[in-house]
Amino acid sequence: MLSQPLDFKQENYVLLEMPSKVEYAILALLEMARQSNPKTPITVGEITTKHAIPDRYLEQILGTLRRGGLLKSQRGARGGYTLARHPKEITLLEIVALIEGDQQAVNEVDPQTVEMKLIRDSWQQANLAAQSILERSTLFDLCQKADSYLQASLMYYI
Repeated sequence: MLSQPLDFKQENYVLLEMPSKVEYAILALLEMARQSNPKTPITVGEITTKHAIPDRYLEQILGTLRRGGLLKSQRGARGGYTLARHPKEITLLEIVALIEGDQQAVNEVDPQTVEMKLIRDSWQQANLAAQSILERSTLFDLCQKADSYLQASLMYYI
């Protein structure tokens, strides 16, 4: 039986999966970046109310981001988290690196065949391309895109 060939250009074909921990970190940072007053702390509860993220899991993620220098925390009744730097200065690559930790390539023994070397070189090129895109994309860029999407989806009724 002949099957349809895969269309690799479709958006539904996923080569690299985004870990939920990275997605949650970016969602939380976006909430902070889109605050009307960036100096006003946002609480874990405010973020988890808007996004279905378990409280304790988000607390761990925010702790990692704070230790990595992306967030400031404030204790007390009016406590919460704020961005430590402007959203233009925070790249997606930095967020991924903080959350995922040191993802150094496993240096196994040198490729034993030309074919193995070609495969590893191709995979490394794909990895470098992904890193380049994440390094050029900032939290500010995502905020602007979110605003554009919201503006495009507004409908006016008379």
